[in-house]
Amino acid sequence: MTAPVFVVEAVPGPGAFVLDGPEGRHAVSVKRLRAGEEIVLTDGRGAWAACAVTAAEDKDRLTVEVTATHQDPEPTPRITVVQALPKGDRGELAVEIMTETGVDAIVPWAASRCITQWKGERGLKALAKWRATAREAGKQSRRTRFPEVADAMTGKQVAALLARADFAAVLHEDRAHPSGALADATLPADGEIVLVVGPEGGVSPEELALFEEAGAKPYRLGHSVLRTSTAGTAATALLLGRTGRWS
Repeated sequence: MTAPVFVVEAVPGPGAFVLDGPEGRHAVSVKRLRAGEEIVLTDGRGAWAACAVTAAEDKDRLTVEVTATHQDPEPTPRITVVQALPKGDRGELAVEIMTETGVDAIVPWAASRCITQWKGERGLKALAKWRATAREAGKQSRRTRFPEVADAMTGKQVAALLARADFAAVLHEDRAHPSGALADATLPADGEIVLVVGPEGGVSPEELALFEEAGAKPYRLGHSVLRTSTAGTAATALLLGRTGRWS
């Protein structure tokens, strides 16, 4: 089993280091780590350090010895999921399981058929929750590079993102669509893959036309229709396997 992960602003070099604050409290009071155990410190951007615990003090101070530092390269092809805003807390669920699966970036999208709309202070709080969820899920799944959660985009902004991608797809529920299955699509060996996940009501014809003009064809995942909060995870898992990132 891999060592538990804790987040730091900057990964320390070899030698003694004190993990304190909320992360130190979690290590000492929740995980109850003790001398001799191993942990990983990461900045969530690919840098990480292997550490051995030397002492646990008070309720929030863990002293460790950094034994080695590493820099994980950015994975390729990079997978971005444009996620239409689901109802309630299903957006945070989508972010959590996509992070655990291995997505590299998540873009909240205010689709025309979304019941939920992020506006003003409410939108800022919702975005902060998505980013916090990605951070915590990254730690729990022991990643050293957490997914980026972008600011919410409009349809036109999503189209611009799709136009820059090396492969772009809109997950679509139409079994008979001529683009066929995502499992059969020709994928790039590197670069960026962008997937669009629509809301429960589906991607509108106007949005679908806009995205197709930007180069994103509609593809189906399978013979059943997944909810918006799970479709991104299923598609990410499929692509991770097909591109060799899960080899």
